[in-house]
Amino acid sequence: MSRQQPEQQAPPVQKLRIRYAKRGRLRFTSHRDVSRAIERAVVRAGIPMAYSSGFHPHPRISYAGASPTGAASESEYVELGLAEQRDPAEIGAALDAVLPDGLDVVATVDAATSSPGSLSDLLTASHWLIDLGDTPAERAAEAVAAFLATESVTVERMTKKGMRSFDCRAAVVRLAVTADGALELLLEHTVPAVRPDDVLTGLREVSGLEVAGSGLLTRVAQGVLDRAAESIGDPLAER
Repeated sequence: MSRQQPEQQAPPVQKLRIRYAKRGRLRFTSHRDVSRAIERAVVRAGIPMAYSSGFHPHPRISYAGASPTGAASESEYVELGLAEQRDPAEIGAALDAVLPDGLDVVATVDAATSSPGSLSDLLTASHWLIDLGDTPAERAAEAVAAFLATESVTVERMTKKGMRSFDCRAAVVRLAVTADGALELLLEHTVPAVRPDDVLTGLREVSGLEVAGSGLLTRVAQGVLDRAAESIGDPLAER
């Protein structure tokens, strides 16, 4: 007997793009756990989700540019495919009301009215702040100058495919010490991905800079990179 074909689901009638923050203790939550929290919140908020076709339909939820575990973020993104047209602000408020404290909806827009292209295509760089703890600002500035003066900085990191070596310098668009002694970093999204902690490793390799503690990482923004202007555009901006 042939297996019965699964029911084909209708495509989404509306896509909403949501920027949310990952704050406080929630920065230690893995992306998988964040995804589960959002999926549970979607159900609790009664959002009319569209579903994928196949034998095991899933709500149409797409994630892009997730921050690493341990990093706080003011700029995480998720896209929801809806089965009904709804007001983006109302959906954002309903979702925010049932998400755990520390996962906070910042903005919700209709994908049809925001920047063209897929959400992942609109996230090509991130702006980070790194707390350097008790590291003297003068010492950090010296390390930054040495790093920027170096054409290539090779670091190693354990990945799912084993230990990998890669150049962390090429992905750095801007690196500076702020007035309050933090490290400001504009980082291009590359393959393999270069993370802020890789840049800290590179600073240590080049200058011997040791950051006290783990260094609190906070992603301030992510979006489309403009290398010439050393800035990133808002992926939720209106067309």
